[in-house]
Amino acid sequence: MSAKDVVLRGLISPVKGLMEEARVVLEQGITDPSPAAQDMLDHISRFRGKQMRGALLLLSGEATGATSDEHPTMAAVVEMIHLATLVHDDVLDGAEVRRRVACVNQRWDNQVAVLLGDFLYTRAFGLSLNLRSTYCSQVLSDTSRKICVGEIEQSTMRYNFDLNQEDYERIAGAKTACLISAACELGARYPEHGFSEERDRYGDDMAAFGWAVGLAFQIVDDCLDLEGDPEKVGKSVGTDAEDGKVTLPILCAYWDADEATRSAIRDVYTKPDLDRRAVRLHDVCDVARGVEFAMARARELVDSASARIKELPASDARDALLQIGDYVLERRW
Repeated sequence: MSAKDVVLRGLISPVKGLMEEARVVLEQGITDPSPAAQDMLDHISRFRGKQMRGALLLLSGEATGATSDEHPTMAAVVEMIHLATLVHDDVLDGAEVRRRVACVNQRWDNQVAVLLGDFLYTRAFGLSLNLRSTYCSQVLSDTSRKICVGEIEQSTMRYNFDLNQEDYERIAGAKTACLISAACELGARYPEHGFSEERDRYGDDMAAFGWAVGLAFQIVDDCLDLEGDPEKVGKSVGTDAEDGKVTLPILCAYWDADEATRSAIRDVYTKPDLDRRAVRLHDVCDVARGVEFAMARARELVDSASARIKELPASDARDALLQIGDYVLERRW
């Protein structure tokens, strides 16, 4: 077991038993009588990692005193939706490797990957309909819409070096932070908005916590795409520049550059038939400075997230939530 696995397992230890329940539900959910479909589902079972989003839902429930017998099922639903987004993201990014195994679009093709992602979405929402309250389905339906809109907006912003930080964070947040935010909110607020004033207050705080941690997670991911070691990261890197995505560290480097450097950055992104575009960016601009700026912003977000939950009742779950922010900042994978 790697050091990072040990650290994360320690952080989620307050909900260890609930996580085991959620994993059972998840494993039962990603099965199908079709041998062809099951072959693909077995393949993506290696993408699951440590189910951080499901763990955050369960930790939020424990930290706010809201845990019910349905929380493990909600955690499994969130993880199933996350798996669907990973499969679709790999198609959009042209990625080759995830969790050190071939992406679905590489082992099969893009058409199959899109269909498998759709399968996971439908299975997740079917499972959510078994819950006593429809609130989980309502929240995650709206969250899935936001994820799609974020991807659409990102596609329209390719090669756009006039993108400002506010718009970058809105789009990046829609892609990543909104599902983490929804998981944290559901953990604290389920079974519904308006259940009680205290539950709503906790739901608001946990939603804000999840958004800030999720956006920090995406910013770190953008930095790793430029500087990460593929062996440590465990997935394809350098895909953002290849796909024309102008992320926060590159925006920062661009803002600080003179016109000649800006022109060189644009050329790296837009000239046809260039290979290793992310590597070439290091040759034409101060990527390290951009990464430093972006990581400082991620730290600000984590600090703001921590401030939202410090007033929660003292518990191991609350302490774990506070430490997860540092885990997000320190990860190199």
